[in-house]
Amino acid sequence: MLNPVSLQLRVGVDVGSRCHAVAIGLSDGRLLEEFEISHTAEGFRAFFARVEACAGHLGVPIAIAMEGYGGHVRPLDSLVRARGWRLYNVNNLKLARFKEIFPAAAKSDRIDSRKTLELFQLREHLPMAGEVLQEVMATPQENQVLKRLSRRRRRLVDERGRVVNAMQADLQAAVPGLLEITRDVGNLWFLNFLTCRKGLIKLARLRRASLLKVPGIGATYAGRIQAWQSRAYFAPDAGLVGDMIQQDARRILELKQQIKALEKQMVKVAETSSMAGQLASIPGYGAVCSAELAGEIGTLERFRSEASLALYLGMATLDNSSGKSRGSKPPRHVNTRAKAAMMIALDHHRKRVPQSQRYYEKKRAQGKKHNQAIRALGRHLCRVIFKMLKQERPYRIDP
Repeated sequence: MLNPVSLQLRVGVDVGSRCHAVAIGLSDGRLLEEFEISHTAEGFRAFFARVEACAGHLGVPIAIAMEGYGGHVRPLDSLVRARGWRLYNVNNLKLARFKEIFPAAAKSDRIDSRKTLELFQLREHLPMAGEVLQEVMATPQENQVLKRLSRRRRRLVDERGRVVNAMQADLQAAVPGLLEITRDVGNLWFLNFLTCRKGLIKLARLRRASLLKVPGIGATYAGRIQAWQSRAYFAPDAGLVGDMIQQDARRILELKQQIKALEKQMVKVAETSSMAGQLASIPGYGAVCSAELAGEIGTLERFRSEASLALYLGMATLDNSSGKSRGSKPPRHVNTRAKAAMMIALDHHRKRVPQSQRYYEKKRAQGKKHNQAIRALGRHLCRVIFKMLKQERPYRIDP
């Protein structure tokens, strides 16, 4: 039995969309209580009342472990942090591996919450269990705001990509030849042209004077449109599909405005973030990418080393060798948003820094594909970024 002074109240929470299973125990292995709470204000009050009652009776510190930190469990996770309790995030991928090694008799939310308590027991003795429960560190408020803004922007960018692809396919089928006048169907002038009249067929009868009044269309684009008008062809279902195309074009224009507004807001918030400022000092790392990375990284306290940061950003691979076979594989637990931002920023970075460009060309000469060479450069730059953030200094190139 542990010394009562070293006892700790431990709470495991299995998160659901509408209700959460809770198990309360002690660090010596005793299970005190099990119950469920609803994802409502009343459920949160009941959760804190029962946990505080157990802790107050025993006079011990409190540690909470829950899955889906920052996901379905919000705002319960932020309420826990506000009370100053230690909060651990359950790594779902590694928890699944843990359940395979130590299977339970059945699968239920209550059993899963009890498994979380078992992880608390094992994390001090079993390295794998220690990696399943990751303590949530305090993150600067400005980086939390950047995270919410950048994730919202990423969703809108993804939606814009889906709508553009759908509209392009419809245009190819309903108005063959129209796409030849533009290299990108998402161009602002082209979208304004598609939506300047009600009905897609009317676009073939627009005069030059009317075309020049459309925002973004000058003499060059007006000439391209008139060349298309002389040979314009519409499929039999162009009347029906044309309405859908114009709706998609309006939606893309709306998304462009929303994305632009979010980017302005991100840049403004990033001015107050030390991490975003340091990342923006790297050549090629624009204000938006730097803000997105600062939001996803949050705080450097989360990472034990630069290798952990590289894995999180998707810039490192895992050894996958067996016998005489030598190989590697990409890690599954990667922040895909941060990885996408890193890949974009790295491609700009290597074009601006000769040393990075030479390193990229060296990897390409070794037979690496473009993305592999970019990730190799990113793995090297992660060491620089980790040191920069650790020492709180901007990027510099040594002569």
